Amino acid sequence: MDYDLTDIPVVYDRGRDLTTGEDLQEAVRALDLSGRAVCLHSSLRSFGHVDGGAVTVIRAFLDAECTVLVPTFSSSFGVAPPLHLQFERNGWNYSTTAALKHGSNRIYTPEVLDIDCDMGAIPATLVAWPGRVRGNHPLDSFTAVGPGATELIREQTPSDAYAPLRALIRLQGFVLLIGVGLERLTLLHLAEKEAGRTLFRRWANDQYGHPMAVEVGGCSEGFNKLEPHLGHIMPKTTVGHSNWTLLEGDQVLAHAAATIRANPEIAHCGNGECERCNDAVKGGPMPADIFAG
Repeated sequence: MDYDLTDIPVVYDRGRDLTTGEDLQEAVRALDLSGRAVCLHSSLRSFGHVDGGAVTVIRAFLDAECTVLVPTFSSSFGVAPPLHLQFERNGWNYSTTAALKHGSNRIYTPEVLDIDCDMGAIPATLVAWPGRVRGNHPLDSFTAVGPGATELIREQTPSDAYAPLRALIRLQGFVLLIGVGLERLTLLHLAEKEAGRTLFRRWANDQYGHPMAVEVGGCSEGFNKLEPHLGHIMPKTTVGHSNWTLLEGDQVLAHAAATIRANPEIAHCGNGECERCNDAVKGGPMPADIFAG
């Protein structure tokens, strides 16, 4: 399969050992992911060095007829919270200077290439990929490429951040952690919602430049505490120096939601001053406030 890669930056992380496209293709086949929808959470650095960088990683999945989904968050489109959209238990201190300084006059569209620098090389490469489909969420978009890209992305809206992950599960898709742990597994935010929590709201401009509240996830630094409850459905392998964990979307969502429902504090990051974790344990923003706003 041929791709026009003229406008895609090739990102190299130079290490001692080399992982090739053939190594990656073999790993995709060995995991029986050919033709599947796969959400990648990844660290290119975890390999040491990949011949061809992030492009090679993405191509290994596309050459296997996979549809590749990645988070492509863009916090630069955030704006300050207007008074009528300030919700209680929202993991946000409205009185802090930092909160008041958070603002922008920009308007997001799915065509933009903006992405937070901490998303990593693979999402930054995929968001510029020819024919990619990016979701309509100004802060927490997902982007997909491949045969099922439109189906994965089309239901994402500012008030439904994790619609692409529900679509992934509907397509019997998988999540693959490449060199990262559960603290990067955004599916667990959907599990929080399934467990009965109201997810947090942050703020961005709508298409007319007016501030709106949008759905986002909370703190994920305690998600690794769920591993004892999910370990039996988390097969692992190693590609180069990169540790891979494969998760079947529907199984992980069901087990994680049940675990959080039974023990709301299980995923707390452990920092007693973390407003996001503290408010998440309480159930998040009051739904009546959200709908009224």
